[in-house]
Amino acid sequence: MSVYLAEAIGTMILVILGDGVVANVLLGRSKGQNSGWIVISTGWGLAVAIAVYAVGRLSGAHINPAVTFGLASIGAFSWSQVPGYVLAQMVGAVLGAAIVWLAYLPHWAETEDASAKLAVFCTAPAIPNRGANFLTELIATAMLLFGILAISANSNAFATPGDVDLSVVFSTGLQPLLVGFLVWSIGLSLGGPTGYAINPARDLGPRIAHAILPISGKGDANWGYSWIPVLAPILGGILGALLFSIVGFDRF
Repeated sequence: MSVYLAEAIGTMILVILGDGVVANVLLGRSKGQNSGWIVISTGWGLAVAIAVYAVGRLSGAHINPAVTFGLASIGAFSWSQVPGYVLAQMVGAVLGAAIVWLAYLPHWAETEDASAKLAVFCTAPAIPNRGANFLTELIATAMLLFGILAISANSNAFATPGDVDLSVVFSTGLQPLLVGFLVWSIGLSLGGPTGYAINPARDLGPRIAHAILPISGKGDANWGYSWIPVLAPILGGILGALLFSIVGFDRF
């Protein structure tokens, strides 16, 4: 399977399960309506874990342009593949958002709040302040990349006292789950100010889907804010990866 197809499918899975949990919590007459932030952050963490399990062995499961740019910035990924990965992630994100729309088709008309409909697809700040919102997304995504690289470094060094190499077991069996825990933790700790996009494809792809899908009473897609959850995570991903490399944790 092409690595680009794997990235598209992985990102689609991420958005189906991630946007899906937001729809469950926010849309009218859903069984999970008003179940709250813990459910949303848990759902997103599990969504990441399942997506990584699904395609990790095929493409590395970046499923996030911030991860792709971050890894490329420290020489852990080829710059020549960055455009293809990002395009695949965007396509997967749009498709995933469209599938969520279909899954909750009767519930859009039952939801009066246009902002709730938009929130199913993409993020928005609790307190609009572009500088502060940008900084939050930068910090959260830097934490994401630093954490991903730390988890990966531990898996590569994992062995029993008898020198039996268990790194493959760790990387394929436990690493996706730990990355999901990391995203869950970021959502619980840093998600409040902006809704923690930490992924340009996850935010921009569904925002595009929201703009083109026939959702009654949906309002606009808040394009004035849309550049923040794209640019800040990319810069944050590069920053987190560079910090991990500079402190030398990858060489222990």
